[in-house]
Amino acid sequence: MLTGKQKRFLRSKANPIQPIFQVGKGGVNSNMIKQIQEALEVRELIKISILQNCEEPRHAVAEDLAKGAKAELVQVIGNVIVLYKESKENKEIKLP
Repeated sequence: MLTGKQKRFLRSKANPIQPIFQVGKGGVNSNMIKQIQEALEVRELIKISILQNCEEPRHAVAEDLAKGAKAELVQVIGNVIVLYKESKENKEIKLP
């Protein structure tokens, strides 16, 4: 689990990042989770946007993605989810 200080640090790191995935009408599926896991291994910190046509509530989508990718949910702000997972091979972010 991340502490409040770590979450604040990660939120500031995530600010300039553009979302690289979109969750739409289909919702969350296993293929999307697999791609998100791979992206987290490379980047550690990613943003995912939730489109207007997504039928699930955004917090439910965020929890599904975090659980599926075994990542930490840093933040849900508006229609954007921020996920963090420490990389095994490409570790760049040092948490406070």
